[in-house]
Amino acid sequence: MLSEQDKAIIRALQEGLPLVSRPYRALAEKLGMDEEELLARVKDFIHRGVIRRFGAAVRHQDLGYVANAMVVWEVPEERVEEVGRLMASFREVSHCYQRPAHPPRWPYNLFTVVHGQTAEDCRNIALKLSRISGIDNYRLLFSVAELKKSSMKYFTEGK
Repeated sequence: MLSEQDKAIIRALQEGLPLVSRPYRALAEKLGMDEEELLARVKDFIHRGVIRRFGAAVRHQDLGYVANAMVVWEVPEERVEEVGRLMASFREVSHCYQRPAHPPRWPYNLFTVVHGQTAEDCRNIALKLSRISGIDNYRLLFSVAELKKSSMKYFTEGK
């Protein structure tokens, strides 16, 4: 069971960390507790599996990167892990994951997401990744609109 204070901590954490040098201290003050106590509770939540992961959602448009593309790659199965690690190592790649291919219509089994200031930037990043990896069968899928970028919310007010 979670106490009301536990629920308040979870509500505060899911709103995001404040952009200050001591974010947990700022949250603790808002919650009426000290930083060490808050950190101990968060560590306990992680240990018990109440919190399974922390994530960050970067709003790339706010950073000036208004173009993005999912680049889908046809990678020989025996090279997927090697190529995936290589592509994931580039700062221009924000996501990299393997998915099942469905040949012949969809032979792509590695997906990367790249961001740029223009569509041409994204094309150039994909070309660079292709040259470095030796994978030349790929397609760029450009975003048309962002329909949702939010996380699950637990213990919202009144619940």
